[in-house]
Amino acid sequence: MSKPPHLLLPLVLLVLLSLTTAEIKTLSITSDSRAMILFEKFGFTPTGHVTVSVHSVSVDYSLNAPNPVSSRLGFFLLSEESLLQVILEIQENPYFCVLDSHYILSLFTFHDLSPPPLSSFNQSYAVTAPNEYSLFFANCAPETRVSMSVKTEVYNLDRDGSKDYLSAGLTQLPALFTLYFLAYAGFSGLWIYVCYNNKRSVHRIHLLMSWLLLMKALNLICAAEYKHYVKVTGTPHVLIATGRSFLQEKVLMAVIPLQVLANIASVVIGETGPFIKDWVTWNQVFLLIDIICCGAIIFPIVWSIRSLRENSKTDGKAARNLAKLQLFRQFYIVVIGYLFFTRFAVFALKTMTAYKYQWVSNAAEETASLVFYVAIFYMFRPVEKNEYFVLDEEEEEAAELALRDEEFVL
Repeated sequence: MSKPPHLLLPLVLLVLLSLTTAEIKTLSITSDSRAMILFEKFGFTPTGHVTVSVHSVSVDYSLNAPNPVSSRLGFFLLSEESLLQVILEIQENPYFCVLDSHYILSLFTFHDLSPPPLSSFNQSYAVTAPNEYSLFFANCAPETRVSMSVKTEVYNLDRDGSKDYLSAGLTQLPALFTLYFLAYAGFSGLWIYVCYNNKRSVHRIHLLMSWLLLMKALNLICAAEYKHYVKVTGTPHVLIATGRSFLQEKVLMAVIPLQVLANIASVVIGETGPFIKDWVTWNQVFLLIDIICCGAIIFPIVWSIRSLRENSKTDGKAARNLAKLQLFRQFYIVVIGYLFFTRFAVFALKTMTAYKYQWVSNAAEETASLVFYVAIFYMFRPVEKNEYFVLDEEEEEAAELALRDEEFVL
């Protein structure tokens, strides 16, 4: 197969970035000349099955190209362990056709299609070797363009014989999200109890924090319902939601449009799949917006700390300002730790964990979120006598000295 070396990197990125999906997908490919197209990535148990149905197939080739051989176009499964071996084979021989590799599980080629004008094929295959596989289409005929309608269906069979359309490492997600929904529901009840017992110290921000917990709980129960629906039917329904919320109005004005765009990118990534040509681009858009949103969260915290330091020099409330600075410094550290863990540590878990335990990264992310919420809500809880703001002359003098100290940094 003629496959220039510079195409190997996009191939690797597609496999590594692609989500482990499980939906029944129907799609159309029109005049596509790509040498390899990734359709699905799925973790199979010993009872795994994959069904591929194609129809309305046509192959166009240039006048200078030889008539394509039907056996040079087909579908196959490839595990991540075998991906490196296939890449080595291609690097050793640029004209090597991946359909000839011994490291793939070949499903069928266009040689198996029914004769024109129908040109269709429909077959289900049992996957007896449990592993995480990627479903590919390969075009080893140079200068050809393929058009076809494809329906893919991947699933594992439960003990009762029912189909489970969630990957082997994600089938626990409905129960996991339900568990965290219950945790946030209990957290909400506790927060309402604290606010009720400290009515005099409750401000509008505390009511908004109650709303935040409610939205987070609602987000989790919707995610649980969504995953359960996919698990049972294999057919996704669009669910645009975000667990991120921001408590400052100016930040909301800047971040909400970005979050809308990020969710659109997320839906395109999840509802279509890596087979579309711009799938990697949408992933890059999503990651870029996510980084911008993280910066938008950190900026107002740093700005507030600097403002407090400037105001402390003129308003004569050194102890109060010092307490606020200490509180915001703790808040800053907690936010940085949360963002680092959910953006880097969770990603490392996703890439290093075996496919059977992909749910662990989701559990780690939700646990980190819950710990983050508990810490922040504890720091900004309403209390009748706030220990940070108890003032006397000695504390005021000590606070003034601390604020003059240039070593008081983040």
